[in-house]
Amino acid sequence: MVKQKVTAQVFFQQEIAPGIYDMWLTTELAQEAKAGQFIGVYPHDKSKILPRPISICEVDKENNRLRIVYRVAGGGTEEFSSYKAGKKVDILGILGNGFPLDAAKSKKVVLMGGGIGIPPMLELAKELSVAGENVTAVLGYRDRNLFLKEDLDKYADVVIVTEDGSVGVKGNVLTAMEEKNIQADVIMACGPMPMLRAIKRYSEEKNCKAYISLEERMACGVGACLGCVCKTKEKDHHSHVNNARICTDGPVFDAEDVDI
Repeated sequence: MVKQKVTAQVFFQQEIAPGIYDMWLTTELAQEAKAGQFIGVYPHDKSKILPRPISICEVDKENNRLRIVYRVAGGGTEEFSSYKAGKKVDILGILGNGFPLDAAKSKKVVLMGGGIGIPPMLELAKELSVAGENVTAVLGYRDRNLFLKEDLDKYADVVIVTEDGSVGVKGNVLTAMEEKNIQADVIMACGPMPMLRAIKRYSEEKNCKAYISLEERMACGVGACLGCVCKTKEKDHHSHVNNARICTDGPVFDAEDVDI
């Protein structure tokens, strides 16, 4: 699939939790997008040269729209949060490999999202639901700001866990797995690195497959700068080192294949 830099148009945007924004973009790239992939969004501020990588939250192929849900974390995303409907924005996409839906076929699949790793779980839950799979989604939040919960309720049996215990289970996503006695043949997850490390260990202990989307700061987004490498068990057949580029080889990896 050829990566393209195109001009998209903001269709809609709103703040859905403190510092977290929900934006729909109209772009023909929606026809190519799938769960687990991402786009690079270019700021208009020319002092910020590189695109900001943002996961795809939802795809509307019928209307040529992509949904991104992101947290304001710096100058680029702060600029994005000011965009109104009709604003033109350059994006690069579609980037990344996405989640392997075939691995979940006729299996007990559990999706795990933590913090800003929750948005990619929505399109994944939708695609698995359309494929006829029964999906459980364990979602980890800091507090009672349960962004995207109602959207995910349409496609999955949702279990909520909060760090402060204000809603659902108190703790983390693995706390909820144990307390609710949730069984999994396959786990598909996105979230902060400590969460993904714990899921990797959990999948080894429980002898189940795990596919993890590595959240990582990226620069070019196309594999040229080597700014987002992760260690792998096997040597890369091009570079002959135990590294993979998250932006091009991932961001989704079989947890067995990466050393995190």
